[in-house]
Amino acid sequence: MAKSTFVGGIHPFEGKELSKDKPIKAVLPKGDLVYPLSQHIGAPAAPIVKKGDHVLQGQKIAEASGFVSAPIYATVSGTVKAIEPRRVVTSNEVMSIVIENDGLYEEVEYPVHKPYEELSKEEIISIVKEAGIVGMGGAGFPTFIKLSPKEPDKIDYIIANCAECEPYLTSDYRRMIEEPEKLIGGLKIMLRLFDNAKGILAVEENKPDAIALLKKLTKDEPDIMVTPLKTKYPQGSERSIIYATTGRAINSSMLPADAGCIVDNVDTIVAIYHAVTDGKPLMYRIVTVTGDAVNDPRNFIVRIGTMYDELIEEAGGFKEEPAKVISGGPMMGFGMFDLHVPTTKTASALLCLTKDDVSEMEPTACIKCGRCVEVCPQRLVPNKLMVASIHDDSETFLKLNGLECVECGCCSYTCPAKRPLTQSIKSMRKMELAKKKK
Repeated sequence: MAKSTFVGGIHPFEGKELSKDKPIKAVLPKGDLVYPLSQHIGAPAAPIVKKGDHVLQGQKIAEASGFVSAPIYATVSGTVKAIEPRRVVTSNEVMSIVIENDGLYEEVEYPVHKPYEELSKEEIISIVKEAGIVGMGGAGFPTFIKLSPKEPDKIDYIIANCAECEPYLTSDYRRMIEEPEKLIGGLKIMLRLFDNAKGILAVEENKPDAIALLKKLTKDEPDIMVTPLKTKYPQGSERSIIYATTGRAINSSMLPADAGCIVDNVDTIVAIYHAVTDGKPLMYRIVTVTGDAVNDPRNFIVRIGTMYDELIEEAGGFKEEPAKVISGGPMMGFGMFDLHVPTTKTASALLCLTKDDVSEMEPTACIKCGRCVEVCPQRLVPNKLMVASIHDDSETFLKLNGLECVECGCCSYTCPAKRPLTQSIKSMRKMELAKKKK
């Protein structure tokens, strides 16, 4: 039974009014485009071009090098300038293909597929795999694997994650308002893969116009329902949205498929639509460029590989020098130190703020108020987990179910002592997961 929300959570300042009412603007890149070979979870893609090659827009330039991997496609026409390590948003250097844009945007001839109703399930999954589609909400998990569960007959729900609960981000909202038919079309293609599944468009209640529009367009679709969700962070977390829409709970040892669900975000579902309907691989994504330091915050349709500093220029530059630039949203994004890095398949937003509240905080002793426990969507005890992390107490950390943390940041946000709870738990969790892999 749907609950429309989950236990815990917070209501941070939304900041969505900065960009939500402006139409999506297409951006043409001005300089070289850089394609990191690791734009997904799993093995890096393997280059199939070399320096000096001329490539066309839509041409495959790197192929999947393992089962959990995804190919990469050129988003412009031009010349392969180099294959070398380049810095990415995490400040790491990743082997990348650099293409000098010739400005002609000459395209390959895309394959023409039969209508999706006439395609077999295997053909649809093959198309999605070849298109290089990954989870574009930030996870980067190859989508064809998600669409190939061991027991497809046990999948009851395909959930389109339209919550967009992260503050400031509005790309999913603009997509729902401007291109709802593509979202619904992509969901119908996914439903074609599962004989017993129903589709759910799960949208937070702070988007009433999107809810009304989607309901209007799906009124004659018996297998698709629009489910309004309470506006609360992290409503868009995979575990939260499954519980809110179906009443089913999962933990860190389970996949959504174990609860009879498959969850994908808006941009990923639209990419599936383009791959199956138009024969086009993943080449574009929407990026929200926003914050009080930006002159013209808005959403841009971006060719993957475009540099972030070009997006700032498209947004009118800075009103004043930002104190903090974040890749993603303020809750789960991470700070950037260099804007001359490429956008990737998982690039969702660029948030530029005139004040860095976090760095100004002075952590003090825990006052045992229990607020972190109240807001934790996984019902953990973050203050005790932080102590275990600080003391490298693996036994206590695991006993307190630290691996169940979804790293949403609710505990740090609500802590009156300004303690870095999420950061400490996240570090310990990474170490424990690495041990398990070994």
